Amino acid sequence: MPVTVIRKEKIFEPDSSRVIARFFFAGEERAKRLIMALMALSDEQQRDVLSQVLRKYSKRHRSLKKIFANHFARLIPVMELMEIDHTKLPDHLKQLIGAYFTMEYSIEAAAFFNPSIIEHPDQTSLGRGQKRIIISFRATGEGHISSIAFRQGVLDSNMDIDVEPPGKMLEVPEQVKNHTYHKKSFLRKLREMWGDSGYRNDEAYEIISDQLQDTFTYEELKHALKEVQVKLEPRQDNLAFLQEVRWLASSHYEMTFSTDTSVCERVIFPIADTEKNGIEDARFVRFIGEKGAVTYYATYTAYDGISILPKLLETKDFRHFKVMPLHGYIAQNKGMALFPRKVNGKYAMLCRIDGVNNYIAYSDTVNVWREAKLIQTPHEPWELVQMGNCGSPLETKAGWLVLTHGVGPMREYVLGALLLDLEHPEHEIGRLKEPLLVPNRKEREGYVPNVVYSCGAYIHEGKLIVPYAMSDYASTYAVVDVDELLEKLLDNGSESAG
Repeated sequence: MPVTVIRKEKIFEPDSSRVIARFFFAGEERAKRLIMALMALSDEQQRDVLSQVLRKYSKRHRSLKKIFANHFARLIPVMELMEIDHTKLPDHLKQLIGAYFTMEYSIEAAAFFNPSIIEHPDQTSLGRGQKRIIISFRATGEGHISSIAFRQGVLDSNMDIDVEPPGKMLEVPEQVKNHTYHKKSFLRKLREMWGDSGYRNDEAYEIISDQLQDTFTYEELKHALKEVQVKLEPRQDNLAFLQEVRWLASSHYEMTFSTDTSVCERVIFPIADTEKNGIEDARFVRFIGEKGAVTYYATYTAYDGISILPKLLETKDFRHFKVMPLHGYIAQNKGMALFPRKVNGKYAMLCRIDGVNNYIAYSDTVNVWREAKLIQTPHEPWELVQMGNCGSPLETKAGWLVLTHGVGPMREYVLGALLLDLEHPEHEIGRLKEPLLVPNRKEREGYVPNVVYSCGAYIHEGKLIVPYAMSDYASTYAVVDVDELLEKLLDNGSESAG
């Protein structure tokens, strides 16, 4: 008999009214023409247009004038080329220029999918059997650019979620490049990237190695690149190398949201060049470290339109975040999922380095992963195309419970489950022979048909809460009894052993 799955009625759908204010830049020449046109307006015209913009949009965005000021600041290099002294421009004109280089972007107009669920840092003022939770989503808008959006609510003893209204005044944080790089690991990552692309430039590599100190900041790196560019011939391969270095360095950053925003109003939108086409499939985990210290991590895939780069998000409060690339040979594919604690003194990670099978890796450092061991290959017809994890493992009395996905005929995605040994999770002790969840008649229609997919589940009061996407359009969740699922997994494990 299959494991009982109770689908809940709650649907998380895309909301096109949730918009952010993005910088809008259509190229240097068009920018110059527009700036000149705005400066040619009379003082009265400039003030009138700005007043209309503020009246029309101030209730849709928090701190709109600050947004305009930030976007104006990004145009200063263009104005310097035009020999315009931006410091002498009146404030209302600066604001107006900023407004013309701003656009609204609906972050979830196209899809709201691939969720993961996590325990909220704040568990105060709750009743018996309640747990405050955060659900992350891959929100997708115009141009299929993906970002991370959140919903928060309270999960009760009936496994119902009372979701808080998400709000409309969204905030996107500013990028802060204050990361300190270590030369040895930075250059190693460059080598790894070359290995993936088949591209090598040893001359440029040696020159930049000589220019860098053992540790350096982003600003120091930019200065070093200027020196390297002087020493290198202006060949295409050298220019490509310099771009590769800038690309890697820009993937480290920090960001902070205002204290007067709720989690639901915070949007992690692509910032670095490495992720300009999307932040995909964040797998959040509540990690318990030394002496019980809690850190929230999320592995995700950065996409620049051509290449992918696995990255790690770190936060303690969902307000301040650090972002860094994942290093090492196995950090080359999608679907990495961190265990919620160390195993035998090491960090542990599920991964899929070949795009087909499930692997496990161990490391002394949370963002460096060099070796992996195969733990699961497709066996059943519903997973023969490929398989992967659906989020971080969940610790149970019987072992590490892992939700998986399998792809079968007609590229149908289904959910499965796997049980790994607690002390030695490279050992499989049980797996489902049939899918746990298959797209039903309603769930199979969407942007990508015939897909159910999750990026992370949660155990509450003996029940497994499984949020999942329905054909890459909207999301919902289901409930499974943990004991029933574990019994089925262990029974299957015994049959396999016999």
